[in-house]
Amino acid sequence: MYYIGYDLGSSSVKVAIVNAETGANIITLNEPSTEMEIAAPKQNWAEQDPNMWWEYVCLATKRALKEGNVDPKAVKAIGISYQMHGLVIVDKDGEPLRDSIIWCDSRAVDIGNKAFEDLGETACMDKLLNSPGNFTASKLKWVRDNEPEIYNNTHKYMLPGDFIAFKLSGLINTTKNGLSEGMLWDYKADAVADWLLEHYGIDTSLTPEVVDNFTTQSKVSAAGAKATGLPEGIPITYRAGDQPNNALSLNVFNHGEVAATGGTSGVVYAVTDVLASKEPSRINHFAHVNYTKANTTLGKLLCINGAGIQYRWLKDNLASNSYEAMNAKADVVPVGAEGVSIIPFGNGAERMLNNKIVGTHVSNLNLNTHSEAHLCRAALEGIAFSFVYGMAILKADNAEIKVIRAGNDNLFRSEIFSSTVATLIGHDIEIYNTTGAVGAARAAGLTDGDFKKFGDNITANDHVMTYKPLGDKAPYEAAYKAWKKALENILSNT
Repeated sequence: MYYIGYDLGSSSVKVAIVNAETGANIITLNEPSTEMEIAAPKQNWAEQDPNMWWEYVCLATKRALKEGNVDPKAVKAIGISYQMHGLVIVDKDGEPLRDSIIWCDSRAVDIGNKAFEDLGETACMDKLLNSPGNFTASKLKWVRDNEPEIYNNTHKYMLPGDFIAFKLSGLINTTKNGLSEGMLWDYKADAVADWLLEHYGIDTSLTPEVVDNFTTQSKVSAAGAKATGLPEGIPITYRAGDQPNNALSLNVFNHGEVAATGGTSGVVYAVTDVLASKEPSRINHFAHVNYTKANTTLGKLLCINGAGIQYRWLKDNLASNSYEAMNAKADVVPVGAEGVSIIPFGNGAERMLNNKIVGTHVSNLNLNTHSEAHLCRAALEGIAFSFVYGMAILKADNAEIKVIRAGNDNLFRSEIFSSTVATLIGHDIEIYNTTGAVGAARAAGLTDGDFKKFGDNITANDHVMTYKPLGDKAPYEAAYKAWKKALENILSNT
């Protein structure tokens, strides 16, 4: 028996099929082979056609069944992960009325900021644990104000994963965790934040029915079966945005457990059971995948824009031109890179630095004694220090760090990077080789609520290694102290 999982990104649709009993990955693939188109009708806008997503879901499903030699009748349940914060609006026939306004579109920033000012920080933080920001609710307000004909024909709004579930099943519904990703969930009332919709002048009946995770949310319809090659009647049992789903994929469910990713940007996602925050802008809060009224687990998400992009820039512009060669050169340089320091925030405004544009800074470079190897070491340490700096913000805002679990990506494959973070934080970093699509597929089987067995299967299938804090912490602390002082000097003048 098998579970199938989808991970709807902005670049491609990934699908995975796993063994239902062991969680072992049978096949993972993606469509299309090139990146999906993102339309930008105006500067800072980003849109995608939801029917394009569905087209690639269907193609990827048929390929996975065929190439994995999987009998479709043996697929027992479906899980869905998706790009967060997007807006899909459909008419009464379920047809999209416009392209989806996706996560990286920033047209609604001013709308969210004004709502935060008008409604007040206390009300927003007590109920939403966030500013309304540039999230789904604010994007829907933009449509209401700027495209009234489309708004007036809207039957329901959805998140991207809700749309895929609808196309599979013919039923429109959503989840608590999904609504929280759009700033549409009131934690205090444990209900949809109708008061925010009313403030925006949005009809509250546009919100879909809310269903629980890890239950039968809907079932594949005859039309969904014909389009995908899956049998009619397979239940859809799980749905979550990509970052909460990444945490699930890494067996992160409980207070004190942290999921980290180190791609172009870095993400630290800490699970907590404390329903409170004093950070309206630097940290985002989402109902975690296992959030219920009785089990109020939150994901506290902190994004670091200037992460892997810094090391990639060096790779593309240094003679080494490979991560392996750069890591080898960095390895012969002592902790602290003999004084060279790199501030890696060269990827636009940094949310954790209160949206300041800091840029990348290279300090203390001696042209007589320092080499490419020093730059490589200083870059890895600078990115690691930015993670440590971000985790300190999380810890000051009710997060606890007991263990960090991370995917086996470029940064975390670097012993220098991972050991630096582990040593300064004082906790293990467990490395896992998994994907969001595999996590979503496995989560489809969590209807029994056996999270321990689920986690044990992840460890058995995916655990690669563990980085432990090093015994001699002093040189790392000295290097971090110097880096932090340099950053604070820059911030004071920015």
